[in-house]
Amino acid sequence: MLMQTSFQGKLTKTDDLFIPFVVAGDPTPELTIQFALKLQEAGADILELGVPYSDPLADGPTIQRAAQRALKQGMSLTKAIELVPKLREAGVEIPVVIFTYYNPVLQLGYAQFFEMLEENGAEGVLIPDLPYEESEEIRRLAEEKGVEFISLVAPNSDTRIKQIAEHAKGFLYCVSTLGVTGGSNQMSAETLSFIKKVKEHSSVPVAVGFGVSTNDDVQLVREHSDGVIIGSKIIRLIEGELEAFENGKEKEALERFYQEIHELVK
Repeated sequence: MLMQTSFQGKLTKTDDLFIPFVVAGDPTPELTIQFALKLQEAGADILELGVPYSDPLADGPTIQRAAQRALKQGMSLTKAIELVPKLREAGVEIPVVIFTYYNPVLQLGYAQFFEMLEENGAEGVLIPDLPYEESEEIRRLAEEKGVEFISLVAPNSDTRIKQIAEHAKGFLYCVSTLGVTGGSNQMSAETLSFIKKVKEHSSVPVAVGFGVSTNDDVQLVREHSDGVIIGSKIIRLIEGELEAFENGKEKEALERFYQEIHELVK
């Protein structure tokens, strides 16, 4: 019998999931912790903690700006992982998934990377630019350390969708474009077919993330998947409060952030 991982132990439900993404160190490490607490308060079930990277090929301008702010704070892969116990000390109880590009992991070394994840209590890892076909060793090490290796699946080919979904751990990140037509909440037939196919093969929750920025988008995704992943919208809300933080109005800024998130995912 397989032992329950720490991720599974901390995840209290498997549907209607809210999975926010923040960049570690944006705008400061201390404020990352405060934003994480507000996201948990607003109902977050899993936290994706992004590692800032100097060449984020897959990220849009919003996340690139957040990465630059975090890098100026001296944030790195190791410091992001070391932020996890600080999140715990502050009261973050939901699973934390380290979201990092492959190159920093390669530079650190697989063994040290997974030692750090285990020592600092990170429950999962997601590496968006590591193809599934090249992830066997990392998946094996993750399993040995009780860390969930989170896979991404995109609408490429039927064979690949089935393979990735059947071997998914934790939750499955479904990269999908929201197609809203005619002013009503509808996904394109292709998107719906893709999500349905993924869910047929997956034994873990299927969460959709890409372009989710309004409550209508959230409701639309909820109708057809097990969870919603929100990144850029959250970072734009953080950006909107930078001036308030600079002016010493931290409490008011965090409360506004909480209210915005609450309205977004209610």
